[in-house]
Amino acid sequence: MALNKQTFKTRTLTSIVFVIVMLFGLLLNVWSFLLLFCIIHFYCWREYEKIANLISAAYNTASQFQKKMPLVAGFGLMIFMCNHLPAINTSSINSFGLYLMIICLIILFIAFITNRNFKFIIFSLIGLFYISVACACMINLRTSGIISDNAFSIDFGLMLPLFIIITIWINDTMAYIVGSLIGKTPLSSISPKKTWEGTIGGALLAVATVTICGYFFLKADVIQLIIIATITCIAGNFGDLFESKLKRLANIKDSGNIMPGHGGFLDRFDSLLLAVIFVWLYIKLFL
Repeated sequence: MALNKQTFKTRTLTSIVFVIVMLFGLLLNVWSFLLLFCIIHFYCWREYEKIANLISAAYNTASQFQKKMPLVAGFGLMIFMCNHLPAINTSSINSFGLYLMIICLIILFIAFITNRNFKFIIFSLIGLFYISVACACMINLRTSGIISDNAFSIDFGLMLPLFIIITIWINDTMAYIVGSLIGKTPLSSISPKKTWEGTIGGALLAVATVTICGYFFLKADVIQLIIIATITCIAGNFGDLFESKLKRLANIKDSGNIMPGHGGFLDRFDSLLLAVIFVWLYIKLFL
């Protein structure tokens, strides 16, 4: 696949804007990060709902009220997953999020019992896992706080989401460049433009880059950096393929058109959404 300079320029400029916005939301404070991912959550669900409508006639027959219940339940999960929030009783807001999520899930269950719309429930649960759980895990990581040792204190909640985002960005960019220059072997029929050479080259370059930077600037453990970066790249590629499969089933090229060169929110965050879930699981289970 030859390197299209105009496409690469458009993608690069969009990626720079994306990184600036993400860094602003991440670095300003916890509240800006919460706002950023509430927006991401809403627009990803909006695009996912459009795709589901195109794929399944059964999903399309559900009412707008029913379709919004998974989105609101996901919002409740995001609130429930918050840890330490400044100037607010976190336990109270956690309880509110839990009750909101439970109420919405009960409404979904009643809708299923009433209409027996199995495909609607399946698509709703997939969206909850792929979009809402991912955003909730990212918020949970961001509000984790500071970890201290004898050498230094590190804002774990600040650095880990930043680490995941940068890893995804480097992996996507390097995979595109390497695949455009030397890619010959198609990765999957789901996404014909992706190649094994680009995928492997992008992952290796991303893991190497973030590991070296993490070691020299943060004095972080090299093994853990490699593991987390590798999980991010592998899961991120599966997230990309999953979204590509959804678009193929819906017979559309992009999930939206809000980001030139990248499409919509799902097109831009497909890798991040799945990656953060598996990184979160690794952090909670092994660290």
